[in-house]
Amino acid sequence: MSGPLKPDMIARAFHDACLDELDALKPGNVHRHGDGHRMTVDDFMASADAAAPLIGRAGLTVGKRISLAVEATINAVGQNTNLGIILLAAPLANAALDPGKGDLHEKLAGVLAALTVEDARETYQAIRAAKPGGLGVAPAHDVANDPDITLLEAMHAAETRDRIAWNYTHGFVDIFELGLKWLRQSKERWGEGTWAAASVYLGFLAHIPDTLLERKFGAREAAKVAEEARPIESGLRQCEEPETMEAPLLAFDRSLKERGLNPGTSADLTVATLFASALQAENDA
Repeated sequence: MSGPLKPDMIARAFHDACLDELDALKPGNVHRHGDGHRMTVDDFMASADAAAPLIGRAGLTVGKRISLAVEATINAVGQNTNLGIILLAAPLANAALDPGKGDLHEKLAGVLAALTVEDARETYQAIRAAKPGGLGVAPAHDVANDPDITLLEAMHAAETRDRIAWNYTHGFVDIFELGLKWLRQSKERWGEGTWAAASVYLGFLAHIPDTLLERKFGAREAAKVAEEARPIESGLRQCEEPETMEAPLLAFDRSLKERGLNPGTSADLTVATLFASALQAENDA
């Protein structure tokens, strides 16, 4: 990445990533094949519309970008639909806007290292406003209180119970070493389309216990969902015609939703992967 992307390019890349993820058949989450958990596809489309201009806006710190995008979403749909997505997208956007040398991943490392106490305060305020499920009470640096540490330090404190925080402290390795690899392999196999996004989602669901499920239902339940996902993920990855996997994916979707299980972190990581891929493609165009 030799220079910064334009704000409208970043906003469009984010918006497209959100809609592409909605088109994918993602068991347990909201998608065009089925709503769930008192949320609809229209809620997520409106959320993408509201957040995208803030994700792309120039001149914002990471914390302010998170705060404004969450505020716009809540004003648009009245509930938390995309907090995790915004938490992952904001530093990626700041990296894409960075005029310095290096590719997206290299610039992201600099963005994360430079996070401030004010970034943490803005982010904590956004989290309190979004009221995410399964938040609980942290033993230290709880979001109910204003932080006196940087956002990266706060993510260090939360990394054992939240995969988004873990990615902050590990350079978004899930995105750059797993998600983008799965996305590339799926596109090579099937071409552009929704099945590549579904494959990325199932990769995360099958191989990384979903931390939203862990917080809400316990580690054993999250591990069980990952175990259930593995044969379906393997079947999709190996087949030549992904449409043949639609029936087992829909059955798994119904099963998860009947049990009230929403693997939201896996969906957040999927959107972030699609967003990072689009930012890289914009720079290469």
